[in-house]
Amino acid sequence: MNILSLNGINLNMFGKRDPAQYGTVTLAEIDANLKTLGNELGAEVDCFQTNFEGAMVERIHQAFHDKVDAVLINAGAWTHYSYGIRDALAILKCPIFEVHMSNIHAREEFRHHSVIAGIAKGQIAGFGADSYLLALRAAVSAVHAAKAS
Repeated sequence: MNILSLNGINLNMFGKRDPAQYGTVTLAEIDANLKTLGNELGAEVDCFQTNFEGAMVERIHQAFHDKVDAVLINAGAWTHYSYGIRDALAILKCPIFEVHMSNIHAREEFRHHSVIAGIAKGQIAGFGADSYLLALRAAVSAVHAAKAS
């Protein structure tokens, strides 16, 4: 089982950016934890981060060609306005799980709306770095359920 974890703009700054909101864990630590849990669950996790919207779209297109089994995405600020990323994700034939470390619904008004939510199987927000691990568990479960039916 192949699962792709995508991280968008500014998320390479986890651990440095607003520790009160995001904690001190780094993206490298999150990625390592995802890979470790993935191994335990029988999934290979590939992690990708970019600050360039076009690069994110290209990676999503590659995921389509690679026929990944599921995608976890924390698009950062792109969550709220990038129809380009949303449309690229809509091309995928696999379940998509939207991830946020903070509870976007308890923050500034502009963060309450996600253009990705409507095409995602689910949204996990507000559990810090554990949001990623919860999303991975949900993704593995969804893939197993789809293969069983």
